[in-house]
Amino acid sequence: MNNGRILAVLIAVTTVALVVAGVLWPISSAVGMADWGGATVLGLSSTPEAAVDNLAHEIGQQAWGKAYSDLGNKGEFTQAEFVRDLTGSYLSLRTHAILDSFEVRSLHASADEAQMQLKLHWSTVVGTFVDTKDLRVIRNGNRWEPVWTLVKEPRVPPQVFAVNYLRWDVIYRGPEDDWGAQDVEAPHVRIVDMHPVERGDGVVILGELLNEDVVPAFVSVKATLLAKNGSTIATEDSFDKISHLLLPKQVTPFLIAFHNVALSDVSSVRMDPSASLVAASADPIIEIRDQRLNPAPDASFTGQLVDQSGQVVNVAHVLGTFYDKSGQLVWVADRYVDRALLPQTPVSFIIPLPPDIARQVSTARAVSATYSSGGFQ
Repeated sequence: MNNGRILAVLIAVTTVALVVAGVLWPISSAVGMADWGGATVLGLSSTPEAAVDNLAHEIGQQAWGKAYSDLGNKGEFTQAEFVRDLTGSYLSLRTHAILDSFEVRSLHASADEAQMQLKLHWSTVVGTFVDTKDLRVIRNGNRWEPVWTLVKEPRVPPQVFAVNYLRWDVIYRGPEDDWGAQDVEAPHVRIVDMHPVERGDGVVILGELLNEDVVPAFVSVKATLLAKNGSTIATEDSFDKISHLLLPKQVTPFLIAFHNVALSDVSSVRMDPSASLVAASADPIIEIRDQRLNPAPDASFTGQLVDQSGQVVNVAHVLGTFYDKSGQLVWVADRYVDRALLPQTPVSFIIPLPPDIARQVSTARAVSATYSSGGFQ
């Protein structure tokens, strides 16, 4: 039993490490698999649509020089600033994102000027995000040129941050230590809420996990669906729909999805939480401000993340937990922030909600998991 638990923890740690490695150091062959290398670019930007279409293809090919030269306002900023606007000034999910597809839509057009909307669909190792740009396109002789507006990223001034936070270090038994089988005990964690929901073409297990110990824990949850005859239907884990690192007394939501399974075929669910003791600190502290439930249409949960530390957070992951009027958990959803979090700088997030779920939701809370170049927090 202990060996199985240790194996589960090792698999979970390895999975998270691979996700982070894919974000920070993508394999060159994977980057090269994007279709843009062979994409056909229109020869002449003879219409506003063609000009924006060309620009999107060049961005997809990472032909930064060509894309920059096609802009109608390139004198307002440098090529390096244009590239940073698309890939981020700091290491983040955006840095190694690959353009998966794009959409071009005309909003307004006249003889010498047009308004176009460009949606860039980016792909990362943890999902997708969309950039929406409303571009003014101007005529210059017999060609059209898009006018690009840079995202104004704040500049954090030089300053000193006083560091005062809890930290846990772990000393494990070494090979020469005469402790027999003794080692540091794994943290005690407990599932405090769990129930299955039939959703679309499958079953979703929603729940919350508590670290009831006084030490930090790296956690994961595995669920097994059992049929009425006792046989196993399927086994899945929470993967990234969970905050894997829990400080003492912290709670994380989790969501486990089973596709192509009917709830009527399920007799019971076996839950297997696992925990491993890890070194951790309470820094960086991420404040979550202005949490708000927005009704349909376009129901969503929004807020702002504020990095209260003095370090840059490269990847931020927000998990939303949603409850009905009676306080029962009805949904878990998440969203990654594509840009890095800078100290004391608010960054907005939005988590879309399915319309039928939104009608049930009365309250919500958010938790965040972060990764900095120094490790998970």
